[in-house]
Amino acid sequence: MIASARHRHLKNVTTLSLDIDKCVGCGACQVVCPHGVFEMGEGKIVLADKDACIECGACALNCPAKALAVKPGVGCASAIIKGWITKSEPSCDC
Repeated sequence: MIASARHRHLKNVTTLSLDIDKCVGCGACQVVCPHGVFEMGEGKIVLADKDACIECGACALNCPAKALAVKPGVGCASAIIKGWITKSEPSCDC
């Protein structure tokens, strides 16, 4: 599932990172990602839509090879979500 335009955040601010050399191509991250950030490439995962990442951390928690890292609850994505919940202006201090 690819995230719709209403789920977009600021470009290039997510803390998500992929160490492709560690990836074993299991696809667990693709299965658990709620926003379609990942696609399977040539036996390894590809960051197909990194800006759709909401930094929930599900991918990193489910990666058996520890090829993914994300700091859930930090950054602009977290600020935007908190703004939606509290109906206030988001502030990520960046």
